[in-house]
Amino acid sequence: MRLPSLTHLRCFDSAARHQSFTAAGEEIGLTQSAVSKKVKELEADLGFALFQRVGRGVVLTAAGASLAADLAQDLGALRNSVQKAVAAGAGRSALRIAVLPTFANRWLIPRLPDFFTRHPEIELSLSTRLEPFDFARDPFDLAIHYGRDNWPGARMVELFGEQMVPIAAPELFASHDLASVNRLTDVPLVHLESRSDAWADWFLAADMRGQPRQDGRYFDQYSMVIGAATAGLGAAIVPFDMVAAELDAGTLLQLPGPVLRSSKRYYLTRPHGAAPEAVRKFETWITRQLRQKPG
Repeated sequence: MRLPSLTHLRCFDSAARHQSFTAAGEEIGLTQSAVSKKVKELEADLGFALFQRVGRGVVLTAAGASLAADLAQDLGALRNSVQKAVAAGAGRSALRIAVLPTFANRWLIPRLPDFFTRHPEIELSLSTRLEPFDFARDPFDLAIHYGRDNWPGARMVELFGEQMVPIAAPELFASHDLASVNRLTDVPLVHLESRSDAWADWFLAADMRGQPRQDGRYFDQYSMVIGAATAGLGAAIVPFDMVAAELDAGTLLQLPGPVLRSSKRYYLTRPHGAAPEAVRKFETWITRQLRQKPG
């Protein structure tokens, strides 16, 4: 069959991700009506509906959802191919790396100036992936994984473990006299939704009486937890490596008490087999960065 135009496919991909023609138009730079028209033309070419119109909005049909999932990977591979071709044309290599957002923002990106100074011939593209994926279907060169050594079909290099420490903004530390950990039972706490038991584990490790407050603020990313703690919204328990710079600068203070160590680890992951030179250079660089301060 004749392949649909790339413009039609891009419009559909954006509309599928946003579940909105208006948001897709804003992303691509077209009007809502133009996106709607191109999606309708794509539906006509394919011979089946991609969206159901529900009220003033749209939802994917089963066939549309299936196409959207495959198309997202195909367009990602196409962007990767173009990026590598552009880099090659400029005499460079290009790596596509799947990252965890907090790890990227708090640990990796502050260190990248050093990487680019050492390896100006390598370009990097970072994209968020929260769960393991099939490298054969989603063509990343590398991925950052947090968990256990259990990514099928991949080679995993251990980076570091997670040491959880309690922190607070200096103002909160002073106003609640947090030099004494017993005061924590009366302090607002900040929680990560996926690890809402972290404070309870810490209280147990610290042999604290009572239970931590559960009426605190909840967030679904460590970057938001750290931001909330920095703003003085409460004390938080977070990975040490993600707040090392703030602790050094004094914008956050570590509370006295034990360090929680998780059985899970951070890994640099890649497909099995011989690695391209650019991948080997990145792997060597990141392993040398462990426990070094960004700067």
